[in-house]
Amino acid sequence: MPLKKYLRGLLLLPALALLAGCHAVLLHPEGDIAVQQRDLIIISLGLMLLIVIPVIALTLLFAWRYRAKNKDASYDPEWHHSTMLELVVWSAPLLIIIALGALTWVSTHKLDPYRSLDRISASKPVAAEVKPLVVEVVALDWKWLFFYPEQGIATVNELAAPVDRPIQFKITASSVMNSFFIPSLAGQIYAMPGMETKLSAVINKTGVYEGFSANFSGDGFSGMRFKFYGMNDQDFDAWVAKARKSADSLDRDTYLRLAEPSEREPVHFYSSVDTHLYDAIMMNCVAAGQSCANNMMGEPSHGAAGEHATALHGETPASDGSMAGMDMSGMHMPAGDAKNTPAAAPVGSPR
Repeated sequence: MPLKKYLRGLLLLPALALLAGCHAVLLHPEGDIAVQQRDLIIISLGLMLLIVIPVIALTLLFAWRYRAKNKDASYDPEWHHSTMLELVVWSAPLLIIIALGALTWVSTHKLDPYRSLDRISASKPVAAEVKPLVVEVVALDWKWLFFYPEQGIATVNELAAPVDRPIQFKITASSVMNSFFIPSLAGQIYAMPGMETKLSAVINKTGVYEGFSANFSGDGFSGMRFKFYGMNDQDFDAWVAKARKSADSLDRDTYLRLAEPSEREPVHFYSSVDTHLYDAIMMNCVAAGQSCANNMMGEPSHGAAGEHATALHGETPASDGSMAGMDMSGMHMPAGDAKNTPAAAPVGSPR
């Protein structure tokens, strides 16, 4: 029997060797937002350990000191109160709770994903003339679609950005709720149909980073991964030029085919994009005959991208009772006409 236990222990050694090679990416991120989140975790853990470690140590000490065999330990069954002990027991946790509360309050506002960045790193503020790179993200079944409005391109399952330039992600989903997560860049944020969430971040070092969905969304969830490339300006321009050489364009019909469920979709580039497609996806009215979700009175938009844009951006006067021109970011507003509107996918609340 002892020999079997010994051999069983030896079998665990390869597993320990594999664990030794793990890279804890959350503790070694390359984006300033992720670094601040990492520091918040470490500081919070340190504050909590100020209580946890002494409690564990004193528990073990008391168990040893006052064991039954130790006749030298003092025994005072009438003891019931110590002002000094009460002061320590209550004041130490109270001070730590106050510190954690202040830290949580400040960091909650400072690391708000909707808040524009005010720094590139701890020693480098954002220059006043720097504009963020806007990336519109759509979670599909089971792949990621990225729009670059400024560059006029779109990609599937590949994302790139220049280092030290703020990135503003606008995130939605085509069907079920998902979660957009690049651990080295920033914390995860939900992607939900019929609404838009946002994330501001920056990558500070060139490299290739893993991105994936952190929310189970069906059969192809495990393969819903993509590469995020942090590049210098020259390499990013070359990457954009490569995408612009693609022979494919992304219009509404192409998108509807792309949106069909598929697993482990290969990387694909689109050299041109319907400029109003992202808005139509968010408003659940890409297909012909669908009524946009922002049309509260159910006025049909017939699914035309140009008509979506008119309703969304207020380019022409709206019909009576409509909500055209209203900012729908962060809201799910289904159409009022149940006959013209497909069943809305269930949505959750962000964070």
